[in-house]
Amino acid sequence: MKAIVYEKTGPSSVMTLQDRPLPAPGPGQVRVRVVVSGVNPTDWKSRAGGGSGSRLGAPKVPNQDGAGVIDELGSGVPGLSVGDRVWLWDVAWGGTEGTAQEYVTVPAAQAVALPDMESFDTGASLGIPALTAHRALTASQDGPARLSPGALGGRVVLVTGGAGAVGHAAIQLARWAGATVIATVSGERKGELARRAGAHSVINYRTADVPRAVHEAAPGGVDTIVDVNAPANIGNDLKVVKPGGTISIYAANPGESLAIPIRESMGKNVRFQFILTYTVTEQQKAAAVAAVAEALKAGALRVGDEHGLPLTRFRLEETAAAHDAVEQGFVGKVLVDVSAA
Repeated sequence: MKAIVYEKTGPSSVMTLQDRPLPAPGPGQVRVRVVVSGVNPTDWKSRAGGGSGSRLGAPKVPNQDGAGVIDELGSGVPGLSVGDRVWLWDVAWGGTEGTAQEYVTVPAAQAVALPDMESFDTGASLGIPALTAHRALTASQDGPARLSPGALGGRVVLVTGGAGAVGHAAIQLARWAGATVIATVSGERKGELARRAGAHSVINYRTADVPRAVHEAAPGGVDTIVDVNAPANIGNDLKVVKPGGTISIYAANPGESLAIPIRESMGKNVRFQFILTYTVTEQQKAAAVAAVAEALKAGALRVGDEHGLPLTRFRLEETAAAHDAVEQGFVGKVLVDVSAA
């Protein structure tokens, strides 16, 4: 089979297309023929390794997310069958085998049913963005542990960076769960994408007074903030969050720090939740996977320009260019076509 492999960290050029043996699933595993691989910022950052050029202990295949078809079952796998369409999550975490290859073996729990009505593109776009968004939306101390229709009824959610992949998923999941959703963006094109994703109100933070605009949309303030850039937004966040509200922080640049205004945070009893989807508890991850699967089945998670998440795609041998596109800030989702559907 064909696979993208790198043996040391560094620029995208360290990745090469290689022939590898076809893997066999072990007990409790399934082998999936990968149709589409999704690329996230964590994928290129892991590959770059801080630019150190360190040689790895073993060759690595990149990319955490993907979608495909179960090709073979290991022993002791109930509920799944050869030929099932599935989406994959956290495939390369803690190991060397990602989705940028024609076949991959994963624990059965990491292969989740992809409804017949949904495309492999949708399946490959879930994973990290949707599971991160779910944790961000359920971080409130008095909120639901798992999203479902109505679970966020009566609540107001602010999504900063509403045109990004996590922001897009957060808007769609919050809408599905019954919240009123406000999104901030940096321009008109991104604003239109956030509206297509389902945001009730969209604010251009470059031209608007964000706190005033948020209070016009939600006079009582915001229950939960899903924040992509807390160092830049913390002042505004504290002005609009309700007493007892939650600020969920899921992104940072290397070495970046956050200066938290303590008295302002104390005065509102604000809860700060830092999020890395890989290291949430097993219960939190299981709740997120189940909720995302339910929302997907309900048609609440959609991708493509018409749904607020433009797609751009590359061939497997162009995975380096796909990583570069994400690193350079492509607005939308970057996908790699691995094999025929």
